[in-house]
Amino acid sequence: MTTSSVTPAAVPTAARPAHRDGNVLRWLAAYTASMVGDNVYWITLSWAAVQSGTPAQAGLVTAVSALPRALLMLAGGVVADRFGPRRIVIGSDAVRCAAVLGAAALLHLTSPGLWPLTALALVFGTVDAVFMPAVGALPARITRTDQLARVHGMRGMAIRFAGVTGAPLGGLGVALGGAAAAFGLAGLLIALSVPLLLGVRVRELPADGSATAGGTARRDLVAGLRHIRRHRVLAPLLLTIALGDLGFVGPLNVGLTLLADERGWGAPGMGWVLAGFGVGAGAASLLLAVRGRVPHAGRVIACTVLAGSVAIGALAYVPGVLAAVGVALLVGLLTGLSGALCGALLQTLTDPAYLGRVTAVAGLVSLGLAPLGMPLSAAAIGAWGTGPVFVAGAVVCGLGGVVALAVRDLRRAELPG
Repeated sequence: MTTSSVTPAAVPTAARPAHRDGNVLRWLAAYTASMVGDNVYWITLSWAAVQSGTPAQAGLVTAVSALPRALLMLAGGVVADRFGPRRIVIGSDAVRCAAVLGAAALLHLTSPGLWPLTALALVFGTVDAVFMPAVGALPARITRTDQLARVHGMRGMAIRFAGVTGAPLGGLGVALGGAAAAFGLAGLLIALSVPLLLGVRVRELPADGSATAGGTARRDLVAGLRHIRRHRVLAPLLLTIALGDLGFVGPLNVGLTLLADERGWGAPGMGWVLAGFGVGAGAASLLLAVRGRVPHAGRVIACTVLAGSVAIGALAYVPGVLAAVGVALLVGLLTGLSGALCGALLQTLTDPAYLGRVTAVAGLVSLGLAPLGMPLSAAAIGAWGTGPVFVAGAVVCGLGGVVALAVRDLRRAELPG
């Protein structure tokens, strides 16, 4: 697949905010359609796997994507930097669309069992390994540096929108036409992103620092890791992100389900708590999208991570559902704001030529290491109860705030304005 990179002058340089920039809005529409389709796909895959096998087998099918994604993520960052993120995102969405529509046709014609679903999950995981770094590298190529924070907030809103709408659309598709219809809907939504992306204009990058065809993939990867290590802010920033994800994922995914069961809140109560978290995180993304810049970003990251960690620990000790919803809203607001600011700093401080590789390192932590905390959290809750595990997660998360406070360059980091 070909792509047409244009010079920086071809990307609008007037003082136009990102939310009024047609180029950015085309990217946002493409990203939103792809993410909604992704959510529909995951709901449908889980349902189809449960219908075709045991719950344990269904769990294995849905987990298959994680292995190639973790193993290939760093290589995917090299690919994104070498061939350009726009080209990779378009190609990835085309492959994902073809795979899902192929599964829809197969399910419509026959009842194939678990193996085709496993193969589909494997393809998705492999493609995600290059798709995710490319998605992270693309914003810096479509807008000015001073608008990257706003774009990151807009991206966060798209993720929340996809999470809210994708599950009901997947359930509706399954109810009306079974897994075949739902997979077909997911494929069409992902396909919608391709023509939109074809209309997105991107900047060319200078040759210095970029992954080039003349070097080896290993050399490009080492150069990206060296860029992180030598940067005075990126290395501690990635450590802050890693500690935050490791402390957050276990308690707030597995732990919340077990906490709701332990307290007798039931599924409706857990749903309200999750809704509170989603509203808080969405509000944080909206704040960044509207303001475009938060002063003293490094200090705000440190304070919100520390305050968010306290709220995570407190969630296990609230007396009822209503209080839990309020604390969850606070958790979502604080962790959503810190996460959005971390992402915005990552975008603005990284040399654009390295963004695919830097995003791959951040993604490897979030999608490769952090999920390991889920089974550990479940086992720990079984041994010691929800309270100590939530507190332990809060401590790990809070260490990220300590790093942000302790490292002077990160503490003083500012977003361009």
